[in-house]
Amino acid sequence: MMEMAWIVPLFPLFSFFLLLLAGKKMKEASAYVGMLATFVSFLVASAVLADRVGGSTYKAEQVWLAIGSAKLTVGFEVTALNAWMLVIVSLVSFLVHMYAKGYMQGDERFSVFYAYLGLFTFAMLGLVISPNLLQTYMFWELVGLGSFLLIGFYFYKEEAKAAAKKAFIMTRVGDVGFFIGMILLFLQVGSFEYSDIFKAVQDGTLSQPMVTLTAILIFVGAVGKSGQFPLHTWLPDAMEGPTPVSALIHAATMVAAGVYLVAALFPLYEASETALLTVAVVGGFTAIFAASIALVQTDIKRVLAYSTVSQLGYMMLALGSGSDVAAIFHLTTHAFFKALLFLAAGSVIHAVGTQDIEKMGGLWRKMPLTAALFLVGALAISGVPLLSGFFSKDEIFAAAWMHGHGVLFWIAVVASFFTAFYMFRLFFLVFGGEERHGAKDVHESPAVMTLPMLVLAVLSVAAGYIHTPWFGTFLGDWLTDGGYAHEKTPSWMMIVAAIVSLLGIFLAWLMYGKRSLARDWLSSRAPLTYNVLLNKYYIDEFYAWTVGYVANAISRLFYYVDRFVIEGIASLITATVNAAASLGSRMQNGQVQTYGAVTFIGLALLVAILAFTGGYL
Repeated sequence: MMEMAWIVPLFPLFSFFLLLLAGKKMKEASAYVGMLATFVSFLVASAVLADRVGGSTYKAEQVWLAIGSAKLTVGFEVTALNAWMLVIVSLVSFLVHMYAKGYMQGDERFSVFYAYLGLFTFAMLGLVISPNLLQTYMFWELVGLGSFLLIGFYFYKEEAKAAAKKAFIMTRVGDVGFFIGMILLFLQVGSFEYSDIFKAVQDGTLSQPMVTLTAILIFVGAVGKSGQFPLHTWLPDAMEGPTPVSALIHAATMVAAGVYLVAALFPLYEASETALLTVAVVGGFTAIFAASIALVQTDIKRVLAYSTVSQLGYMMLALGSGSDVAAIFHLTTHAFFKALLFLAAGSVIHAVGTQDIEKMGGLWRKMPLTAALFLVGALAISGVPLLSGFFSKDEIFAAAWMHGHGVLFWIAVVASFFTAFYMFRLFFLVFGGEERHGAKDVHESPAVMTLPMLVLAVLSVAAGYIHTPWFGTFLGDWLTDGGYAHEKTPSWMMIVAAIVSLLGIFLAWLMYGKRSLARDWLSSRAPLTYNVLLNKYYIDEFYAWTVGYVANAISRLFYYVDRFVIEGIASLITATVNAAASLGSRMQNGQVQTYGAVTFIGLALLVAILAFTGGYL
């Protein structure tokens, strides 16, 4: 079945073209087209995964373009990593397609939304099975296009348009680094193929400085796509898109692309301690940086968005600590519980008509199923024992500790405490206490929205057991083709992780559940710190006054150069030609005496020239 892996992305692509051409006639039936396409992709991806079990990597390519001795190929590859990713991406995409039928019902551009979802899903699936950097880069950019269309779906809203442009431009900044790194590798290796690059690293064809340089440049691309500091500000703003888009982009697709890229090129990173340390430091800092911002945000989707940035930081920390298995494990569990949290948040927004958590409250009584499912997701992401996030976070803590990153380990532990606190701050403010929303007809979401959440809730619990020191490291064995060696970690580490998570939940309960502690403890005692966190460390303002100011200054400079220099030169040439034409037209006036005078003057000039030059010989 592995030889049929290339058709997995084609079903969403077919739905994109079909809905683009005939979606208006189909109306709400467009949802069934999108759901069917992604469900078939999921089935084929599952068959590919099953075929890969016990098998070996399958690769099929053909020459696309030959330039001298260099040959550019196109094709697909099925490794343990991308076979796993195919299933995760197609499954989450299918569940989001199903959920969107209820959430987007009644929208006049319903079919267009599903067309965009199909394009985005195709791009992500195509990226996953690409066998070389060039093809990966093409789908990488197509993912960016799909996200631009989805984030800016409500194009009539200024905020949505600005968010779409911001996401597109900021991720392009990172993509420049990716592109330069890719070209440097091609110049050194003579190929874009992953296998050729890894062979060049292994046999020393690539020098150590070049390995470090190219790895860091490609990581810059991953920083942009995965919202790592300092290219993270587009990701919270992407919340302007419809909530199903937020779930899709922030769970297992676009933001996971950066993590997947580093994991796919892991042999390149392993060859450079400097590159690994860079990845680890950026990841660790991003984890606590974003978690601290989420502590005080009041928009339910923005809290989850900064949570995503923080969790992606964990994944990068794992990669930088030398454990691609821990990173992919957390990517897997995060895909399920973060998609669940976003869909549950969308269910709440759909019911009360606001995203402000200060205007919610008391929803447990009105929406018990959504509340229970959100609670499962919150417990999982907080790292509560026996749920998926507990096992995957523990694997990251272990990787950081065993790799000698003691400072980054404790930073990750503090970030875990922040995660538990802000998630249950969110839970108690939204579902506990008294009603503050003022909405009259609040009721549970329809089955088409709650069923995907139920599936994700089950996976948020069960996914952790695919890789544990207790029952077996199945995922690690799978990703390394049986070569995974689980390092024994100190027993206190798991205990510390559990205690930290429970303490965060307990503190949130005291402040927002029981309310025995003042809610304004930070704003009243440290108003400066509170305002810094509330305004996201003023990163957007900093960019506006630095990068934005410089970009505007350069734009204005070129505007004036274009208007006064370029257009001035063009106007001068035009005026000269017009003057010459005008003079010529005056001379061609049909008067014989004028023609005679011109002829006589011309002859006189020739005679004078001949006289002064002494003849033409």
